[in-house]
Amino acid sequence: MITFLDLKKLNGVYAAQLREACARVIESGWYIGGQELAAFEQEFAAYCQAEHCVGVANGLDALTLTLRAWKELGLLREGDEVIVPANTYIASVLAITENRLIPVLVEPDAGTYNLSGAGVQAALTERTKAVVAVHLYGQMAEMPAIMDLAKANGLLVLEDAAQAHGASIEGRKAGTWGHAAGFSFYPGKNLGALGDAGAMVTHDAQLAKMVRGLGNYGSYRKYENAFQGVNSRLDEIQAAMLRVKLEHLDQEIAARRQVADSYLQGIDNPLIQLPQVTAGEAHVWHLFVVRCERRDELQRFLQEQGVQTLIHYPIPPHKQQAYAEYAALTLPLTEVIHEQVLSLPISPVMSEDDVKAVICAVNAFS
Repeated sequence: MITFLDLKKLNGVYAAQLREACARVIESGWYIGGQELAAFEQEFAAYCQAEHCVGVANGLDALTLTLRAWKELGLLREGDEVIVPANTYIASVLAITENRLIPVLVEPDAGTYNLSGAGVQAALTERTKAVVAVHLYGQMAEMPAIMDLAKANGLLVLEDAAQAHGASIEGRKAGTWGHAAGFSFYPGKNLGALGDAGAMVTHDAQLAKMVRGLGNYGSYRKYENAFQGVNSRLDEIQAAMLRVKLEHLDQEIAARRQVADSYLQGIDNPLIQLPQVTAGEAHVWHLFVVRCERRDELQRFLQEQGVQTLIHYPIPPHKQQAYAEYAALTLPLTEVIHEQVLSLPISPVMSEDDVKAVICAVNAFS
């Protein structure tokens, strides 16, 4: 069986370094808010070309705390509208509603499945105050156009870069186009920890300070609480793991792109719709997602051929029970995407034989 993502094999490549990093933390006697976190924040900020990075507990918190910080800073108020692509993982929407803001779900671009400038333009109202631009599957949204609209309309832009570590447009990295960005380091991400972890990056020192305080019980000084905050911190062990993995991220992205190129060149089946790529640098291939009208049949067939696949994602946010109030929305493209997409295996540790086997299996489907 060709597994969808072999995390044991992927992390095993760096096993000695990971053990050394873990031992370093254990021996330090300092497990929260220490040197490993400070070093990772500095290194990841530099990697993203950002001035500030704040480690938090997970990717959802990175988004939620950033929006909360803008509220505390007086830049957003309850009831403000936030444009977000309808075709996204539910976390992008949860961060908005958790802050009592109103998500405006927008159909994605038909080619990339990402938020477009035209989509943002069509959804603008007098109550629009922010945009959550999701870089889905590892490909960046149409950031130049989105930022032009944001500047013209006084909008805040939060990049949901949970799947796009290292992607760039015109040499500018994901996370530094908008006013801030949230990253996830869930183990399956391109830059994955060995547990839950996340971070926000920004050029705004005041925003970074606010997010850091909110994630530390609303406190900047022990036992003094300026805000009603939460506990959302990136611990020393995970920061140390991420420092090891960050050193190899670009190499792993190159390997993912090689697998993706092989798929794009080798898969030739009229029943399969391949991903549309806007620019090579803009896509880091967190996922390789195809479309097929007979998606469930295709998934069963590939399983029988020894190829494990996953569906990202089977149910769009507006059709989830959690958001029953949005069930009546008419979002036909989003719904078709969720009914037809299938993610093929892609990782830096796939062998050439594995890649060829996947291509042969996909091409054999009829």
